[in-house]
This record gives sequence, C-alpha cells and structure tokens, in this order.
Amino acid sequence: MQQHVYKSVEITGSSDKSVEEAVQAAISRASETLHNLRWFEVTDVRGQIDEGQVNYWQVTVKLGLTLD
Repeated sequence: MQQHVYKSVEITGSSDKSVEEAVQAAISRASETLHNLRWFEVTDVRGQIDEGQVNYWQVTVKLGLTLD
C-alpha cells in the first residue's frame, strides 16, 4: 500500500462575481507554480460592501499537495 505525505499551503483568491470564482482564481493561479495539487478546503470567506451591495469576494483556501 502506497502512503502519501501531504503539504498544505493557504492562499486567498478574489473575485467581483462570486465565491466560486474566487476559489477557482486561487486554485488556477496556485497551479501555475505548485504541482500535485490534490484537495482544497475553504477556511474563510470575506466580502467588501459598496452602497449596500456586495462589491467583492475574498476566499481563503487551504490547498493540499502530495510531495514528490
């Protein structure tokens, strides 16, 4: 049985459209420099309000990757 060892990193993505788009932005950007990404966990969601409306989303995600 193969055992895996994981490293986790925490990053924050943002979007003016949605929480999901903020998560996608974070993972997409991270995948440019991090390899073997396996899982993510949303750890925090924040937003900016402008004139009584949600103007911007920030989502902090913990990413898990397997070590080479």
